[in-house]
Amino acid sequence: MSLRVVGLGEIPAETARVARVVCPRGAFAMRLREEFAEVFSGQAFADLYPERGRPAVAPGVLALVTVLQFAEGLSDRQAADAVRTRIDWKYAIGLELTDTGFDYSVLSEFRSRLLVGGKAGEVFDLVLRLARERGLLKTAGRQRTDSAKVLGAITGLNRLTLVGESLRAALRSTRPASHSGATAATAFRRQHLYM
Repeated sequence: MSLRVVGLGEIPAETARVARVVCPRGAFAMRLREEFAEVFSGQAFADLYPERGRPAVAPGVLALVTVLQFAEGLSDRQAADAVRTRIDWKYAIGLELTDTGFDYSVLSEFRSRLLVGGKAGEVFDLVLRLARERGLLKTAGRQRTDSAKVLGAITGLNRLTLVGESLRAALRSTRPASHSGATAATAFRRQHLYM
């Protein structure tokens, strides 16, 4: 990846071709890229490069990897391994198939910069706005619980975590429900994570 690239960049032709062959119905990471690429591109993350050291990984890429990491419940090491080994993740972040990715420690450093820079809230708000505009989120409906209980439950979560959950729910709603009788979690994994 080139220095000072802020967003995701183009998907290399060979990566796109292989990803479509291996995952003909798509995968969660691929759909996330296709639906919300503009959230992770552009100047939204320009000031999140580290002040010292090598700015080798674009902040938009790290933001997308962080969302994928949360959606799949991966540790930093597992997420860095997924960047290195999984075709759907390479497609999502626009890497060549031969790209070896980055060290796992980059993710925790990025999350710290994200919180200090106050960008997590901006990303969350942008994702919600885009999801509403595309009809992926419904604004009207039955209230399931009061807001005090919800606010109490999310006190420990940062806004980037909420972005991951919102994206997962929005993308899940675009797929038909599973009729196999499997649990909702199993159906989600089959539909979105292991295609």
